[in-house]
Amino acid sequence: MNILFCGDRNVQNGLLIAVLSLLENTQEHFDIYVLTLNMTMNEKIYSPIEASFIDYLNNEVSAQYDDRLYIKLIDTTSLFKGEKPDANLSTRFTPCCMLRLFADKIDEIPDRILYLDTDIICRKDFGDFYYQNMEGVELAGVLDYYGSWFFRKNILKRDYLNSGVLLMNMAELRKTGLLSKCRHMCTTKKMFMPDQSALNRLSVSKRICERKYNDQRRLHIDTVFQHFTTHFKFFPYVRTETVKPWQTEEVTTVLHIPKTEYKALFDRYYDVKKSIRLSDADKQGKGELYV
Repeated sequence: MNILFCGDRNVQNGLLIAVLSLLENTQEHFDIYVLTLNMTMNEKIYSPIEASFIDYLNNEVSAQYDDRLYIKLIDTTSLFKGEKPDANLSTRFTPCCMLRLFADKIDEIPDRILYLDTDIICRKDFGDFYYQNMEGVELAGVLDYYGSWFFRKNILKRDYLNSGVLLMNMAELRKTGLLSKCRHMCTTKKMFMPDQSALNRLSVSKRICERKYNDQRRLHIDTVFQHFTTHFKFFPYVRTETVKPWQTEEVTTVLHIPKTEYKALFDRYYDVKKSIRLSDADKQGKGELYV
């Protein structure tokens, strides 16, 4: 299975949890592509995902899962600078969100790939979703829980996808030029959630799939991917609530997800994090720079 993640160093905790959850819930081999960048924009520093972190996953973690994991780290800084989303630089937009829009310019990216946000946990095997027939389809995903009520191309039905889980038919995307069109729109038109909005506005062949493949609101018994998005709370006053998977205590205390639901995964996460720290300390203690 081919998986795509994007982000800077700040996503490493989420990436680790997501990767472990994938390995725990299917027996397939994973070729994972991670797009990162190294730049400063609007006085904010975006540092690349650490190569030492990826090396540890490829060597130590993969060995614990029958060598079913290979991660390739790809620096997309030059691609991003070449098509900077100037119209959206002053919005809540972060450049890491846009990196997936460059997938068609990266030769290593295969014809079928599943994009996942790094605030997602896999709970079940997703072979049915991943291997669905994508002939003539650019993207397959799930309706956005909130956005699909307000943003739509077809006024008669909800068709606005959440872009946190997207099965991408790269052969079709390269043929239609959708990602190139989205990059251009992000450079010229100010939008709310620009990359997601551009994908929804410009796609001509997207497939809407079942909620369980991108459960954004709450956990259900059939949830395959739980997506830890920001959601609204209305009592005792209107507010937003955001809890991410790496905030492991809040997953239980705030979201009220039973502790037993992710205990094994979170224990594994902390074990690997500890091992990575020990490995880095050992490398530095021997005078080696583990990067």
